[in-house]
Amino acid sequence: MAASSHSFEENLEEALAHLQRFADEPLRHLIGGMSKPSVSGEMFLNHSPIDQSVLGDVASGDLPDIADAAEAAAEAFGPWQALGGEKRRQLLNNLATLITDRARQIALVECVDTGQTMRFMSAAAIRGAANFRYFADMAPSVANGRSLPTETHINYTTRRAIGPVGVITPWNTPFMLSTWKIAPALAAGCTVVHKPAEWSPYTAHLLAEIALEAGLPPGVLNVVHGLGHTAGKSLTEHPAIKAIAFVGESSTGSAIQAQGAATLKRVHFELGGKNPVIVFDDADLDRALDAVTFMIYSLNGERCTSSSRVLIQDRIYQEFTNRIAARIKDIPVGHPLDPDAVIGPLVHPRHTHKVRSYIDAAKAAGATVHYGTDMVDRPSENFVPPMLFTEATNDMPIAQEEIFGPALTAIPFSDETDAVKIANDIPYGLAGYVWTNDVGRAHRVSDALDCGMVWVNSQNVRHLPTPFGGAKNSGIGRDGGDWSFEFYTETKNISVALGPHPIPNLAR
Repeated sequence: MAASSHSFEENLEEALAHLQRFADEPLRHLIGGMSKPSVSGEMFLNHSPIDQSVLGDVASGDLPDIADAAEAAAEAFGPWQALGGEKRRQLLNNLATLITDRARQIALVECVDTGQTMRFMSAAAIRGAANFRYFADMAPSVANGRSLPTETHINYTTRRAIGPVGVITPWNTPFMLSTWKIAPALAAGCTVVHKPAEWSPYTAHLLAEIALEAGLPPGVLNVVHGLGHTAGKSLTEHPAIKAIAFVGESSTGSAIQAQGAATLKRVHFELGGKNPVIVFDDADLDRALDAVTFMIYSLNGERCTSSSRVLIQDRIYQEFTNRIAARIKDIPVGHPLDPDAVIGPLVHPRHTHKVRSYIDAAKAAGATVHYGTDMVDRPSENFVPPMLFTEATNDMPIAQEEIFGPALTAIPFSDETDAVKIANDIPYGLAGYVWTNDVGRAHRVSDALDCGMVWVNSQNVRHLPTPFGGAKNSGIGRDGGDWSFEFYTETKNISVALGPHPIPNLAR
């Protein structure tokens, strides 16, 4: 991934200019096309992960604000659905064009708001635009179904948008992940109430502004800011909201499922992962090394599909871990707007404390901790160096728990059977990665891994038509292609008799 063509000074100056609006006045909800404060007047402070300075005040929503947004979404639903797929396609493509036009602004704001580096965020908005274009172009065919004839009847299916939906998104790559949920919902004909993570609220507001500029009717996309236990809980419990799409921690997904049970909410969860990358001794080790380090040390390690456990065949374990330990010495940690930085500050002191706690947990369990080069003159404790835990076993906390930071746990295995056993001995089941030049082994191991997605001899290369999602504690449902529309629509079967066919007459 190439660094930004802009200098650090240029990035900083432009970012500060974009962020000034949030410092000048509180960030409000966007409901029914209007900027609104919280009914309670409550606000919370948004801090920069870089130095913990205050970026601005943010409206803190609760039940009255969610109710207002849900009502706006419900009122907008009928006209938005009736607009038809072709018109929705045009509007969502307009939205994608405007995202592309403002991609640099979105990236700069997101770097300061989340701590992710410009090296990766420079492409995040472009990916968000691609999500909108892809699902926009599918909008005209969303209602299409199947023909299922019998000798006596014609059966055909249609699909219809489920109604207003809630979307709750995380703080790691908030803009791109919000488009991944919101784009198919809008394309299907649903309206949306979006509750972004309180640690990264700004780009959600930008997306809603862009949607209005693109011509989406008021109420089609609403944003309510707030905390999970207030705004989030109110959203999952509101009866007008027919479904919840959530990306985040598994424990939060469990709480959301319980909160939505009373109203029989449909749920779609993309949750945590502790994904294994299995490196066999016949693999192309140079390419495997690049992929392993990229998938855990990019995006600050705050990636659900990160290869956070590397399982290495014992004959090459020492060689390969030595190479990883040497590689992380060359991964630069720095200011997120520095075009040369790979790892920036973690998003929040609470999360930083969690990630750092695994250093002591690794040592206590008997693992060895290797560090990359740290940042000189760190402006806050949120900056952590890349870490590698060796001499680890799969029963250690560093192997079982999602760290969600730039920390990799290396575990040896003896053979194919052992590798699969270790890989599957985990509560999570989001993704897996297999490195081998044995074609038969690649298929056998991929089939045996208990997870939703497997990449063979590759890092995570996303193809939008394919299903994305996990098993076990890693999620419910699939995103991507037509799988997304299965969640946001109801399928109806219509059966029409072709002519006289036997009908039981109970009176004779």
